[in-house]
Amino acid sequence: MKLLGRTVLITGASSGIGEAVARAAHARGATVLLVARGETKLKALSDELGVRAHHYTCDVGEAYAVAKLAEAVREDGHAVDVVINNAGAGRWVSIEDAEPAELLDMAKVPYLAALLVTRAFVGDMIARGSGWFVTVNSGVSRAVWPGAVGYASARWALRGLDLALKSDLRGTGVGATEVVLGTVSSSYFANNPGSEDKLPKIAKIVPVITPEQVAEGICKAVERRRGTLIMPLQMKFVATSSQHFPRMNHFMLWLTGARRKGGLLKR
Repeated sequence: MKLLGRTVLITGASSGIGEAVARAAHARGATVLLVARGETKLKALSDELGVRAHHYTCDVGEAYAVAKLAEAVREDGHAVDVVINNAGAGRWVSIEDAEPAELLDMAKVPYLAALLVTRAFVGDMIARGSGWFVTVNSGVSRAVWPGAVGYASARWALRGLDLALKSDLRGTGVGATEVVLGTVSSSYFANNPGSEDKLPKIAKIVPVITPEQVAEGICKAVERRRGTLIMPLQMKFVATSSQHFPRMNHFMLWLTGARRKGGLLKR
């Protein structure tokens, strides 16, 4: 699916991977619909891109807000060809240290957000017999480490969503790509103090990649209709070892991660 002339909706588009994907898709000739909660950065990016860029403020973790988003997009005359479910949140924290409200928020964004946004636009795609969904996921959906229960379980739910979509949409002309990423150079650790301390030491074998590299990979994956994109190359080794040698994989992540000692989670 060439992006030239297509309409691409991107959640979490105001910064990081979402912003980079918006720029890359726009450069390929796509119309980009930028979605995020904050108005200021979103409008600035839309104004900078100019022609073929439109922005919508929306809390994609709320069903009523996503319904209003879909209505606004249709009223503006846009037929969405590609949805990039990129919005994500949540810090790496042990389960007993996370308040129930925080755990619910981690489930809402990214998982429920991706589910709701997909539901809002999939019907139009099925009717046209064409469309694509991209789920931006984390390496923790393949290899789980200690001290990130809410975060990790939400990313496994995203993995389940992608697999369910692939099965449910087979034969409709609508497809799906799951993007599985290692560490990306973004503001995540700055915005979530203490999370970096919970990254297992063994994770250092996977080099950090940039949002721009991710964006290029996502655009190529959509154009080539790839079902799964794992970045960087070393992350493929992690995913493979988790699949074929799960006990060894989980032990190494536990051994080099934030382990419990005397009931407390420590490095």
